[in-house]
Amino acid sequence: MTTSEKSGSVWSLLPWRVGFRMILGFWMVLFCVAIEEASAEEVKYRNAYASMMYMGTPRDYEFYVALRVMLRSLKQLEVEADLVVIASKDVPFRWIDDMRVEDGAKVVVVENVDNPYKYQANFNRRFMLTLNKLYAWSLIDYDRVVMLDSDNLFLQKTDELFQCGQFCAVFINPCIFHTGLFVLQPSMEVFKDMMHELENGRKNSDGADQGFLVSYFPDLLDRPMFHPPANGTKLNGYYRLPLGYQMDASYYYLKLRWSIPCGPNSVITFPSALWLKPWYWWSWPVLPLGLAWHEQRRHTLGYGTEVPVVLIQSAMYLLAMWVSRLARPTFSKLCYRRPDKNFSLLHTGLKTAAMWSVLASYIVPFFLAPRTIHPALGWSLYLLGSSSLLIVVANAFLLPALALLTPWLLVVGALGVMAFPYYPDGVVRALMVFGYGCFCAPFIWMSLLRVVASVQTSLDREALFPKLGESAQTPECTKLY
Repeated sequence: MTTSEKSGSVWSLLPWRVGFRMILGFWMVLFCVAIEEASAEEVKYRNAYASMMYMGTPRDYEFYVALRVMLRSLKQLEVEADLVVIASKDVPFRWIDDMRVEDGAKVVVVENVDNPYKYQANFNRRFMLTLNKLYAWSLIDYDRVVMLDSDNLFLQKTDELFQCGQFCAVFINPCIFHTGLFVLQPSMEVFKDMMHELENGRKNSDGADQGFLVSYFPDLLDRPMFHPPANGTKLNGYYRLPLGYQMDASYYYLKLRWSIPCGPNSVITFPSALWLKPWYWWSWPVLPLGLAWHEQRRHTLGYGTEVPVVLIQSAMYLLAMWVSRLARPTFSKLCYRRPDKNFSLLHTGLKTAAMWSVLASYIVPFFLAPRTIHPALGWSLYLLGSSSLLIVVANAFLLPALALLTPWLLVVGALGVMAFPYYPDGVVRALMVFGYGCFCAPFIWMSLLRVVASVQTSLDREALFPKLGESAQTPECTKLY
């Protein structure tokens, strides 16, 4: 082989070498990225704040938002602990990825714990998967874990809790501790024993995590109160936590301020009715603390997901109001022939349609608004939606707009009464709301009577709709204007 032939052969192989090196470099980059992501999942601290996420309720998204707000708030407080989410396998991958990448949490994917109490008489099905909380004892990479429900609102850092013993919890109820926040020492031995107790059907008063843990740690009420050692050492044993670590929001509503002398006022919990959780936009001003939760969300997670929905709905409401206003002259010219013997049935149908349309105008916008939007946006969207639909009804049925909007104006007044910030205590606030309700009652009744009378007048004048099959007006036609 000549020198030129050898040279040509080498150059012919050169592109393959370059291609091989590029492919090799590409896979090395992917490997480095994978290593980096794996390292991000590694334990950074010896302690952790943990919570859980599972699916199967109508409110999965709301709890997902609440969990992310809590994770962001802990991150903002610069806690010296890992953030861990115990997620069931059916949690959407996008949610898991958001919690890992955007919220900095370590996500542990687990199988759902089969609830052996699901057939007992008092079982509430929304607690079906709350026993997943027991997986916290399997987090053996950590010395201590603070297990949290997603409805906790942190006011300050609580890292001193990691000095507590093997199990510590707060007694909101004088006799039963609350499992919305508790401290534990992970142990596979304890975890396996708990699973064994579930199989044996240990007594559980509510079929949920709280009933099981109260049964598993029956003597906690007799244990001493936790006081963190000044030197930072970890305690051993079981302790009661001061009430300041789980301040029930209902305590606030009596005095409209916190007055809990035992322990730091660090964490607010909301163990109230499910539909009054703080992340719902209607929680404020009905419950004043709802605004505090939304302010924390505004400074952490934000409302980027819901704002486009609010803009679209607002545009639709304004468009409906504008179209109905343009169509009102057409409605006002519609007429009817003299009634025949079957016309009374149509009268009844039109009355019913008018009254149900008014009722729907107040109800439908409430359920269309995104549930987890900020209260200021939520109430604004609701008021815009209800007022626009009421104007549509007024134009369609030729009803007096002021009578239809009277309850709407009274709702605005009620929001002002509830949101007034200078009540001395919750009792005075409740009395003022009750008094305002009594003041509104006669106005609502009079507006209802006026609407009914207006519908009847319109029907008596036979001027709502043309009879089907008639294209032109007859001498017997009666016009409204």
